[in-house]
Amino acid sequence: MSVEPSTNGAGPDGGGAPRVCVIGAGSSGITACQSLKERGVEYVCFEKGSWIGGNWKYDNDNGQSAAYKSLHINTSRHMMEYAKFPMPEDFPDYPDHFQIAGYFEDYVDHFGLRDSIRFQTEVESVVPAEGGGWNVTWTARDGKSGTDHFSDVIVCNGHHWDKRWPEPAFPGSDGFTGVQMHAHDYRTPEIFEGKRVLVLGIGNSATDIAVESSRHADATFLAMRRGAWVLPKYIGSTPTDHHTTGLMARAPIGLQSLGMSLMLRFAVGKPTDYGLPKPDHKLLHAHPTVSQDLYNRLGHGDITVKPNVERLDGDSVVFEDGSREQIDIVVYCTGYKVTFPFLAPEVFSAQDNKVDLYQRVVPPDQPGLYFIGLIQPLGAIMPLAEVQCDWVAELIDGEGARPDRLEMYREIAANEAKMGRRFVKSKRHTVEVDFDPYMRELKKERARSKERASSGRPAGVR
Repeated sequence: MSVEPSTNGAGPDGGGAPRVCVIGAGSSGITACQSLKERGVEYVCFEKGSWIGGNWKYDNDNGQSAAYKSLHINTSRHMMEYAKFPMPEDFPDYPDHFQIAGYFEDYVDHFGLRDSIRFQTEVESVVPAEGGGWNVTWTARDGKSGTDHFSDVIVCNGHHWDKRWPEPAFPGSDGFTGVQMHAHDYRTPEIFEGKRVLVLGIGNSATDIAVESSRHADATFLAMRRGAWVLPKYIGSTPTDHHTTGLMARAPIGLQSLGMSLMLRFAVGKPTDYGLPKPDHKLLHAHPTVSQDLYNRLGHGDITVKPNVERLDGDSVVFEDGSREQIDIVVYCTGYKVTFPFLAPEVFSAQDNKVDLYQRVVPPDQPGLYFIGLIQPLGAIMPLAEVQCDWVAELIDGEGARPDRLEMYREIAANEAKMGRRFVKSKRHTVEVDFDPYMRELKKERARSKERASSGRPAGVR
């Protein structure tokens, strides 16, 4: 059934105390809940599935988890943990997704957030309300539905669930007699037994799946459009990402790239040593791939490297170098689209995965709307999302204030130009950030926003 929007909790736009809608109870959503509760701000969290954890919950019934059974994190736990709730010391350097999902469950119970989450409830639409705030329409799995009014909405629906396929599709795709699947749907390697498998891509999922396939399939091929830098999980006995923090993170990017390149050269050599194409960019100028096993499997001859696909032809795949292989399964590790099905395009959209957000969080033209975790860091999202949420909670309760609209757009344009020079141009890098510089910038912005609020300098809108 449908109900009229409620008028309670209209927030500053409507004259009452703020009342906030949080969309999603994954790693960003639960952090948003914690930050709001810490400041005594009323909120409701809507979660489509039955569990905490979002993408990290294996076979999550919200249909949005891409976790495969063997998945482990590819940033070390010290880099991934929340500052307010560190991971247990008995966790390994690189926990698996079952441990990470349990960690999120413990986080929710530690901070007493569970009762504020409406599980099995999907947000259908978020619409600007007359007089300010937002009308949020939801539908529960038990058939109940309604529309509630909120002063603010924090979007935490993630960006690794809406599958992106090659566009346009490869010629011959419609007539291919084998199986075509997206990495999002992969779970266990038994499907590869006795098969000839092609994995398309050179990101983290592609390398993980190719390595697993090579232990089960009759033959495994790994094809890619461009080369990539593949980092091991350890350099020496130290997790690799520990080498990128501290003083190293404050060095000019050219020096960081040179330092990591030298370490990598001594640790594992060059990608071309293993038959991979030479990267067309310097290290750290594109999102690196992390794999402890890929080079071993390439060196053993268990994975064969191929150039990009030219076309699919019956039961075979023809590659750009003219070679042909009979293939039973093609796994597309081609990434994801950034989409918000509950927001009309005129409210907010991500055309070609591009988002115009101040500090990667605030859309200048939509007061009271925020996006958490909509970033792809060289590192983990969770600690950055934690600081994003603390800042947003301060904006909502009035302890902080945004700059004016023009200032926000100037910063967005400057940041886009900077990132355009910094990273390879691709849909994968539209939300890329450097972990330490972005963390420092968020902390500076929190200080600036508190100064704006305390000085009474108008920010146009919250």
